[in-house]
Amino acid sequence: MAQNKSNGLDGVSAQDVAELWIERISAAIAARDGQAFADMFIADGYWRDILSLTWARPTFAGRAAIAEAFDTTAAAAGFSNIRLAANRTAPRLSRRSGRDMVEAWFDFDLNVGTGTGFARLVLEPCANGADTAPNPRTWLLLTALHELHGFKEKAGLNRPSGSHFSKIESPLSWRQLRDHEIAFEDRDPQVLVVGAGQGGLILGARLRQMGIDALIIDKSERVGDVWRGRYNNLTLHNKLNANHFPYLPFPETWPVWLPKDMLGDWLESYARFMELNVWNSTELVEAHFDEAAGIWTVTLRCADMSIRTMRVPHLVIATGVSGGLPKKPDMPGLSDFKGDVVHSGEFRTGMDYVGRNAMVVGTGNSGHDIAQDLYVSGAKTVSIMQRGATCVLSLEPSAIISYSIYSEDTPVEDTDLMVAALPNAMLLDSYKWITKKTEQYDAELIQKLNKVGFKTHNGDDKTGFQLLYLRGAGGYYIDVGCSELLIDGQVGLVQYEDIAHFVADGLLLKDGRKIPLDLLVQATGFESMAEMVRRLLGDEVADRLGPVWGFDEDDNIRNMWTRTPQQGLWLMGGAILEARLNSRFLALEIKASLEGLMPDRNAMPLRKLATARSQEKITA
Repeated sequence: MAQNKSNGLDGVSAQDVAELWIERISAAIAARDGQAFADMFIADGYWRDILSLTWARPTFAGRAAIAEAFDTTAAAAGFSNIRLAANRTAPRLSRRSGRDMVEAWFDFDLNVGTGTGFARLVLEPCANGADTAPNPRTWLLLTALHELHGFKEKAGLNRPSGSHFSKIESPLSWRQLRDHEIAFEDRDPQVLVVGAGQGGLILGARLRQMGIDALIIDKSERVGDVWRGRYNNLTLHNKLNANHFPYLPFPETWPVWLPKDMLGDWLESYARFMELNVWNSTELVEAHFDEAAGIWTVTLRCADMSIRTMRVPHLVIATGVSGGLPKKPDMPGLSDFKGDVVHSGEFRTGMDYVGRNAMVVGTGNSGHDIAQDLYVSGAKTVSIMQRGATCVLSLEPSAIISYSIYSEDTPVEDTDLMVAALPNAMLLDSYKWITKKTEQYDAELIQKLNKVGFKTHNGDDKTGFQLLYLRGAGGYYIDVGCSELLIDGQVGLVQYEDIAHFVADGLLLKDGRKIPLDLLVQATGFESMAEMVRRLLGDEVADRLGPVWGFDEDDNIRNMWTRTPQQGLWLMGGAILEARLNSRFLALEIKASLEGLMPDRNAMPLRKLATARSQEKITA
């Protein structure tokens, strides 16, 4: 084995280890030997598949489960020709969770297309200290569908030639053809996407490159208004390098922390540059699914108030990170208050309230940011009402730890595969470790907040803000300055249990004090995606769909970015990172469905395995 002491693992070459692993696991795959395949894993190893062998997103833990899953899926899927990826990051040595390992990206073939994947390999010692090559074992394996045969993405080497225009084969210009395409006067789309925020646009770009005719609608006047319309000083709380869009990364000159108006303008430019078909000022009025025909009949109210009815096989709801419908809880006496009452989604700038008294209800990111904006804009008094304990962490160094993997010298889509490979159990352990680190970094900050009466927590299982987000719980703040204002008393603090009721000009507390108010901002979050589906599509569809967000029995986010219990209905949400990572898989499922390549639910390999197990239990 080649020696390479400079890489920090006692002379081991990552390339040699990866090639040896490929050679050995290839033999197991070619032999269709599940036990041999599983023996390539450590005893507590994981295999996660996304669509490639299973048409689902299962995680298999331990050799027995891995062997059974391989025997159930590999032959039918045509799993073969695994090789190191030519156009991804080269194998490298890394240290993760206290272990030295080799990380490798690879490609493979399937009956329906090609797959791509990622592996973390640990080295078992040579037997009896023999001077032979260390034995690579798989700690973590991801196999994921990448492309379908005959439907390559129209990007890179497969980009359109433009010869239709260069050879003057038509009297119509590119602009005239685009206008005709966007109008949908002579056809209905194959996919209707409701929502032109980052999720809808990123999915739209993936769909277009796979040759899918999609229409994106949005109620706003311009693409990007979903961000432009938020409060004045909103900035993304994770770094730019975690938020690149597929096919078109942000310019190298852009700031690390991206202001919301720059992002809003980017969305508008992205839609134009990616040639996406978007109808603004357009609303979904109603939608009904014909089970027999497998078609949605949708009614749209267009910008000119005309009504357009379409028949589309696939409907995607992409109306926000979670749902997009503001929560506006009632509070004692609120109807008697004569000042302004606005939701955080409606609040624009503290400059509208210079010299006035303001209170913000809610202690998440928006609540703190708006309170800080009111303070720096010159409000007479500003206070925050806390309704429950809040997870608080510093922006730097604490919050950036969760996204530090995107700070490495790795292309963003290669990093996405690393993130996608993590099973839930490992994710929980990772966030527990991160939370312990943030508790150390932020101990003084939390102590000072607690001293002034601010209640803090890090989740019931100490997994911190990321798991609160993924579970749909919310209730966290990444501190960009408001915590110091609370600690110094420049922003006041009121606990919900201490209030009596609102009055015409303020808030009475149980101890008899009155807080004068001209403005109340409800930074109280948004309804769930499930509630948005209920309002758009009705109770029957919403009940069939069930909960959204949080983790399902397979440890995947419930009903997001994948086939739902309602045929032809898909949900696209999450932050930019999640939208980018999952958009390819969602687009591939829709394309496979349109082309008749995706198996019926009951014919999916793992569903058949589960059914067989159930039958065994019954007969036993």
